[in-house]
Amino acid sequence: MSPAEHKLSAPTAVPGDFRPQADALVAQMSIEEQALLLSGDGWWQTHGIARLGLAPMVVSDGPHGLRKVVGAGLDGSVPATCFPTAPGLAATWNTELAREVGAALGREAQASGVHIVLGPGINMKRSPLGGRNFEYFSEDPVLAGRMAAAYIQGVQGQGVGTSLKHFAVNNQEFERMSTSSDVDERTLHEIYLQAFEIAIADAGPAAKPWSVMSAYNLVNGVQASEHRELLTTILRERWGYDGFVVSDWGGIRDRVAGVIAGNNLEMPGSGAHNRQKIIDAVRDGGLDPAVLQRVCAELVAVMLMAHAQHRPGSTFDVDAHHALSRRVGAEGIVLLKNEDRLLPLAAGTRVAVIGDFAKAPRYQGAGSSQVNPTRVAYPHDELVALLGPDQVRHARGCDEEGVTTDALLAEALAVAGEADVVLVFAGLPDSYESEGFDRRHIDLPPGQDRLIEALAAAHPKVVVVLLNGSAVAMPWVDSVGAIVEGWLGGQAGGGALADVLTGRVNPSGKLSETFPVSLQQTPAWPSFPGRDGTAWYGEGLFIGYRHYDKRSLQPLFPFGHGLSYTRFDYTAIHAEAGRFDVDGGGELVIEATLENTGELAGQEVVQLYVRERAPHVVRPERELRAFAKVSLDAGASTTVRFALGRRDFAHYDIGLHDWAVTPGTFDIQIGGSSRELPLVATVEIVSSRARRQPLTRRSMVQDFLGRPGGQAAYEEMLRALGLGGLVDPVDEAALARLSPEQLAAKRKGDRGALAFGNEMPLYKIPAMSGGVCSDARIDELLRAFAD
Repeated sequence: MSPAEHKLSAPTAVPGDFRPQADALVAQMSIEEQALLLSGDGWWQTHGIARLGLAPMVVSDGPHGLRKVVGAGLDGSVPATCFPTAPGLAATWNTELAREVGAALGREAQASGVHIVLGPGINMKRSPLGGRNFEYFSEDPVLAGRMAAAYIQGVQGQGVGTSLKHFAVNNQEFERMSTSSDVDERTLHEIYLQAFEIAIADAGPAAKPWSVMSAYNLVNGVQASEHRELLTTILRERWGYDGFVVSDWGGIRDRVAGVIAGNNLEMPGSGAHNRQKIIDAVRDGGLDPAVLQRVCAELVAVMLMAHAQHRPGSTFDVDAHHALSRRVGAEGIVLLKNEDRLLPLAAGTRVAVIGDFAKAPRYQGAGSSQVNPTRVAYPHDELVALLGPDQVRHARGCDEEGVTTDALLAEALAVAGEADVVLVFAGLPDSYESEGFDRRHIDLPPGQDRLIEALAAAHPKVVVVLLNGSAVAMPWVDSVGAIVEGWLGGQAGGGALADVLTGRVNPSGKLSETFPVSLQQTPAWPSFPGRDGTAWYGEGLFIGYRHYDKRSLQPLFPFGHGLSYTRFDYTAIHAEAGRFDVDGGGELVIEATLENTGELAGQEVVQLYVRERAPHVVRPERELRAFAKVSLDAGASTTVRFALGRRDFAHYDIGLHDWAVTPGTFDIQIGGSSRELPLVATVEIVSSRARRQPLTRRSMVQDFLGRPGGQAAYEEMLRALGLGGLVDPVDEAALARLSPEQLAAKRKGDRGALAFGNEMPLYKIPAMSGGVCSDARIDELLRAFAD
């Protein structure tokens, strides 16, 4: 590939640039033409308006590879590079690599005449049972948001749009079109919207996705495709989004309600069915013509931009994209365990390769993201190419569904008995995870577990290589020497695995999701998936590592975990300021020193988490706020620099309906995983322009504390309640006359009385004080402390 083809350029235009032209075109359209635009022309393209020179726009599936269907429906797509699926890409923790993958997808889309790629998927992995987890990046919104943002920049840098999906709270496949995801406001913003916000609101104007795809599900009882708060209030008004919203395929319930809420495009087309409903609604006054024009113009602006940036006659380098897929696959592989340096395989090692997945690997998910690859590299063949044909022998051990027999076991044991190292290829068949249904458990097929246990009992050097789209249980974890997580590694995944197993590539992947010991240990168990039309998100903020940390649970492998063939030591941390005003307009700079103390060059993901020591609201023990991937030669060291801002210390305040910072002490923790954070710096966070929830008659006495002049009002309330002894000067002489038992009883009584007074709602005080503090006085105080 030439240097010019490698170049990642920013898009030359944004939807707003084309809005005047779009408004002018829409003004010339009839109501019927406007309604026509708001529904697709079949499965994979929009309508155009030929008389006005407005050409249709072509869309295609493609989170991890272009799936341009030839004809209608879902089958028969053009050959395209199948890259590793989202978990494998996220496990690289490398935003530059995500940007390269996006650029490659953009080039392939240009070559196939596709204007918008339907991806990336950015929903949270609430449970490892989620059927579409292989399409989603992470359980953490910061990691998912940053990887998605880079992917979008790469695709759109090639003049092709993206469609960020599925907006929002789309976390299960069971009854996905009719189930309501019921989630509290704080959890919605901190967990399930934050990744979208990073990819939209935090991106520059040219890097925002051209479209956002609404989800199938309902959100708190309202269909996502007609959810005005999501599609207009949050997406457009709060985040400043100016692209268009497209429904998931078949995700429309009430078309007119969707238009009013801000859903621009219905896919696939429904012919005259919904088009006529829009026309009738305008004519009978149920739909304001100005709203219809605006929704059309938002779509038309992107259509115009897409055609302005289309490059007819484009091609792409098939070999270079396959090589990129191999590089990405290798960098996302996670070395979970490696006792006694069993890996990498030394030269001359006799290897037994066991498992059907070695010769017929599962390398991508099933469903709408299934790609027709340009070629496929098989692990067995790639190992033979690197180690030599005389060093590798194969036995099936299990069939493609993970079923084994005594005969297959006997053959596998015989082949293993002649080898120095045994590589067992295992994982999840297509029948275990796919779009359209959720997993029933997190176990491997029983035959695979039986095979691994038999081999581990017979051979001292067993390596398990996993091919799966999300976390799996490993009852044999203590019996094998090494475990390699290969994910669904794309068409070049076999070569990527061979590179890591033989040491051609030093593994540097880190888990983008927690691997639990058992399903019973997971946050949403046993209520996942939600049934009877409701998925209640009762675990709140505590999904993924937030759950395991808060409940002091030891997972099988923690979020962010991943080993290397070399060793990295975290040696120093420095905060440029010990006190940081989050409203001062600056940034808090944190520096961490990392040293490669091993014998090989390698890469490490430096992870930064923030922890509030004494939170005033319930918060996770720590939260990922920044990360950086660093390459170091053996013996080298470097200083990694992070800049933190207001949002890195904030929580979502449901009283303010906005993000807020509570001043206090915060720890900055840095290390190689969520459970290995050797570097800690402590900073005092202040907020010079802190916003507080307004005081009302339902506020409590203690809510006066922390406000200017609030201490005096607080004490006045306690005295009115007859609790002046809790705030008046202490009579030390009287205390000295008390016995130890009497002193203990007094202190216990004081704690109870203080809780009683602190938590007293203001509207109760006039009655509870016998009128000492009147209703008029309460109103006077509320006026005095109005923000």
